[in-house]
Amino acid sequence: MISTLGELKKSGYTYQSIKDELRKNLISNIQKGVDSFPGVHGFEKTVIPELERAILSRHNINLLGLRGQAKTRLARLMVNLLDEYIPVVEGSEINDDPFHPISRYARELIDEKGDNTPISWLHRSDRFTEKLATPDVTVADLIGDVDPIKASNLKLSYADDRVIHFGMIPRSNRCIFVINELPDLQARIQVALFNILQEGDIQIRGFKLRLPLDLQFVFTANPEDYTNRGSIVTPLKDRIGSQILTHYPESIEIARKISAQESQITPEQAERVYIPELARDLLEQIIFEARDNEYVDDKSGVSARMSISMLENLVSTAERRALLNKESNTSVRLSDFMGIIPAITGKVELVYEGEQEGAAFVAQQLIGSAVKSLMQGYFPRIEKLSKKTESTPYDELLAELIAEGGVFLYDDSEQSEYESALCKLKSLDDLIQQYQPESLERDRLFLKEFVLWSLAEHQKLGKERIQGGFDFGDLF
Repeated sequence: MISTLGELKKSGYTYQSIKDELRKNLISNIQKGVDSFPGVHGFEKTVIPELERAILSRHNINLLGLRGQAKTRLARLMVNLLDEYIPVVEGSEINDDPFHPISRYARELIDEKGDNTPISWLHRSDRFTEKLATPDVTVADLIGDVDPIKASNLKLSYADDRVIHFGMIPRSNRCIFVINELPDLQARIQVALFNILQEGDIQIRGFKLRLPLDLQFVFTANPEDYTNRGSIVTPLKDRIGSQILTHYPESIEIARKISAQESQITPEQAERVYIPELARDLLEQIIFEARDNEYVDDKSGVSARMSISMLENLVSTAERRALLNKESNTSVRLSDFMGIIPAITGKVELVYEGEQEGAAFVAQQLIGSAVKSLMQGYFPRIEKLSKKTESTPYDELLAELIAEGGVFLYDDSEQSEYESALCKLKSLDDLIQQYQPESLERDRLFLKEFVLWSLAEHQKLGKERIQGGFDFGDLF
């Protein structure tokens, strides 16, 4: 490993700015067909091309979107476009490049030691700084200030630039610097960023100090914040090269990929709990229903974190039942979706009418709406109104249910009891065989329960929540 300036000169190393470095490595990835932003789904034809264009243009970037739209993840993944290691003057507070020193410390050290100046190496994982914008952030935090303790220890006057304590931005020289929720930053603090973005230098107190910092700025902002908490001042927006709009997943398939990738489900849980395909689709459909629901504040958005939390709760609900019944494995049931309600109530912002109804009520309504929405993709449409003389595919099932006195499904019943309760309805088997003949055998119990829930949501069957389970029976 090269350890001195002289060795670095002989190696053929040349200085380049961080924006040129990102651009060079992105070009290499594009030419090789390498994905620069792995694990980000649904942005392949929208956000990522715009982000790549911004990097190729050497722009500072503002990622604008609602919560849970992978803004911070995109910023963090930009680290992969940096060189693995870069040389810095050893001991420099601001990561001085040996060929392009900007701090007094680095220049004096190079003047003193010449080719023997010690060099250290900075890994790309250490070249990422993230700061959440809060009202208490000060110019001193970001830019720097006079340090009286340093002045006292070094016996220097406050007029000497060596008494300056550098803030986060100078210390992030040659790094990616992310400010999350930029509108929350006070306007006077945003003003302090003007010169850094435009000219690349900083001003600390009354010092005639000019540090041409080398930074890649990435800002994130939520459109809701523009009206609720603050705004990005116009001159600062003018200095940000590219503003990129993010969005939520546009299909259930993409949403499923994200949830499966991000959920903290252990191999032990995955082995113990089987999740039917319909259950996975239903889980994601709840998110789509929430984004269109009249009780949910659409300006706030519904984060993708909600579906991740719901999936974890769903698996844990089924796992808990298996543990209580001392079963080695189990399958997710539709009644297990009652276990995801805490994951919904904590993550949706309700309008006034929704607050009046209550978060738990809205959560149950979302589950019911999702069942109704997916029903048509699996079974014949359930008409709201039909003539008494007209028959429907569900007549036999409804008649059998009434004759049997209904069906009661306990939340924590053993698998054999759950199966016995559903299998006693011969009409249910006929419906599955007729309309879902290719469904997996292990998915059929969930499909049967799904039919009962669908009929109940369409007001064709009674569904009553009783302590410990659901009672499906005569609507009246």
